[in-house]
Amino acid sequence: MQARVKWVEGLSFIGESASGHQVLMDGNSGDKAPSPMEMVLMATGSCSAIDVVSILQKGRHDVTDCEVKLTSERREEAPRLFTHINLHFIVTGRNLTENIVERAVMLSAEKYCSVSLMLGKAAEITHSFEVINL
Repeated sequence: MQARVKWVEGLSFIGESASGHQVLMDGNSGDKAPSPMEMVLMATGSCSAIDVVSILQKGRHDVTDCEVKLTSERREEAPRLFTHINLHFIVTGRNLTENIVERAVMLSAEKYCSVSLMLGKAAEITHSFEVINL
């Protein structure tokens, strides 16, 4: 995997993936765009949400929505690493049970989400969820 980051101005940078997608990042506390640490947090949520939705769909469960609310804590001193991240999933669908959703969340957490598993080497990662049945 490859990527490129190019300085725009001030502390703003454009990141470009090998697939050609671009994203603006801002090192000035997220003044013009997400900061790199915000991007890492969002990447954690999206990686795990992709897993959860995919697992539920492969199990032929009728999932209609999945949202992940992320909360985090960071060290006060530099380097300002994450010390704790919680991923709270809100999964909506038809005939979903807590056991089904919990299994999908745990499979992502323990086996599939490479971003979360990598961050788990440095920070405590926790998961919670709620199920909304239509």
